Amino acid sequence: MRAVRFSAYGPPSVVEVAEVPPPHAGAGEIRIAVRTSAISPGEIRLRSGELRDVVPVRFPFRTGFDAAGVVDEIGAGVTGVSGLSGVSLGDPVFGMAPAATRGANADFAVLAAWAPKPPAWSWAEAGGAAGAVETATRVLDRLAVRAGQTVLIHGAAGGTGSVAVQFATARGARVIGTASVANHDFLRSLGAEPTTYGPGLVERVRALAPSGVDAVFDCAGGALPDLVALAGAASVVTIADFAAAAHGVHMSHSAPNTPGADPLALHGLPVAVTLAAEGRLRIPVAATFPLAEVAAAHELSESRHARGKIVLQH
Repeated sequence: MRAVRFSAYGPPSVVEVAEVPPPHAGAGEIRIAVRTSAISPGEIRLRSGELRDVVPVRFPFRTGFDAAGVVDEIGAGVTGVSGLSGVSLGDPVFGMAPAATRGANADFAVLAAWAPKPPAWSWAEAGGAAGAVETATRVLDRLAVRAGQTVLIHGAAGGTGSVAVQFATARGARVIGTASVANHDFLRSLGAEPTTYGPGLVERVRALAPSGVDAVFDCAGGALPDLVALAGAASVVTIADFAAAAHGVHMSHSAPNTPGADPLALHGLPVAVTLAAEGRLRIPVAATFPLAEVAAAHELSESRHARGKIVLQH
């Protein structure tokens, strides 16, 4: 089968599509024939070598965390999806590969967590959903976001930020989101009140929320002093800024065997299915690429100008 991997740190050109043996579902896992899979921003940083001292990898490194497809193999002991729902051969599902092995950017992928594909979602939306849903749930839970609060999401137009806006809104929170002016109408369509990032951020947010913000979800990085000034360090969680500790801010990640990893928030997957059925959750897709053009997909992700998820079609 075809699978995406890289055998050295470097630019997008080091990523290749190789022929490898297909994986098989282990205990508590399923295998899918992949229709779509997502490009992970974290893996862009892994591939570049930026994270080599934080998350060491063994080469060749197989990429891909999110995927959607049709169940074609069920491992021993599978009676549900981490207790989420039953599963049968031929079912359309979306989900996440095991964090330790990944490998979802391939013709066949093993999933460790999954949920039924919402009929309202295209395959492209489903292929980019699981990681953003899990991350949004994990961070919003840590921040204890609830109805009546005001939440600032920094970098709200990206793949994770756009899903976080919708999850926070579904909880009854008021959401302020930062993005470029070109993405402000997009944020309004998701239920957020937009503002721009950069100099003057504190003043702009305080003008929108004179009583202050209760929590900040940082999806973009580069603004922690301002974010801490707005909410206090204990009420800020970042997924993008490695200077977090210097500012007293928690950096949330789920990389296995890595200090400070947070537990996966898999309970967000059935919530996503429910919200999608109610028409309250869509997965913005910035672009789709054939699997063979994965290097171009990495280039777009590396530009950090994509609005939503970048998805590979298999």
